[in-house]
Amino acid sequence: MQLMVKIAAFLAIAYGGIAVAAFIAQRKLMYFPDRERVSPLSYGLIGVQERLLTTPDGAELVAWTARAAPGQPTVLYFHGNAGNLGSRSERIRKYAARGLGMLMLSYRGYGGSTGKPSEANNVADARLAYDALIRDGLAPEEIIVYGESLGTGVAVQLAAQVPVAGVVLDAPYTSIVEVAAAAYPYFPVRWFLFDRYETMSYLPGVHAPLLVVHGEDDTIIPVQMGRAVYAAAHGPKEIVTFPGAGHSNHHLFGSNEEVFRWIDAAAKRAAGAKTGKQMRP
Repeated sequence: MQLMVKIAAFLAIAYGGIAVAAFIAQRKLMYFPDRERVSPLSYGLIGVQERLLTTPDGAELVAWTARAAPGQPTVLYFHGNAGNLGSRSERIRKYAARGLGMLMLSYRGYGGSTGKPSEANNVADARLAYDALIRDGLAPEEIIVYGESLGTGVAVQLAAQVPVAGVVLDAPYTSIVEVAAAAYPYFPVRWFLFDRYETMSYLPGVHAPLLVVHGEDDTIIPVQMGRAVYAAAHGPKEIVTFPGAGHSNHHLFGSNEEVFRWIDAAAKRAAGAKTGKQMRP
């Protein structure tokens, strides 16, 4: 009996120690930055430039940009958790080949950007990138916000703050809390997460047309979350899921074509709405 009590006490202490360590290091467990700074040219991206944005608190953010062809929108892109901008080079190549503009932001601590990532920093930096496009002369109806995985929570919060032509959510979650709770069911993650990315709480503020794309065999963010986000969204919305596709390979199943189709329609709709407003007396 005494041995059992000692074992139970040891396990309780060990559990508590692990929980405390996880609480202290939670952002290191949440974000997995590839810190290497790479150039667009090293990936053969002609017409794509590196751009630096400085935050009010002095962080320097790396972004890759491409100018839109006349009449085409610009995609403001917030990437997923792993990798760097080079990991998305083929996506940029395909988008630029269609004439779409691009500003893909590297979060703090990722791909040469200084500082440390957090929900507050990522959302504030997203607004900084949006404002930079506006200063460049783009109108809100020329901007499509694209969020990939982790970036979907950033994209939703930005689109709840500012007008845009449309929002694409690639493998969205209902909240990071729900994702973490499923991944670590034996720890009280719902109680102590700093960065919660409560997508469902911000969706009511998003009125732009919305597209959700999701792999049906996604084991990181289950497709049920994408469907829940779609169901809760307001305004014009569409969801496309891909049987057999996982978390980051649905481009092999035709997602790029679906996104291009949707962006073309959203851009035309935004341009038409702008023309209608200008024609009103």
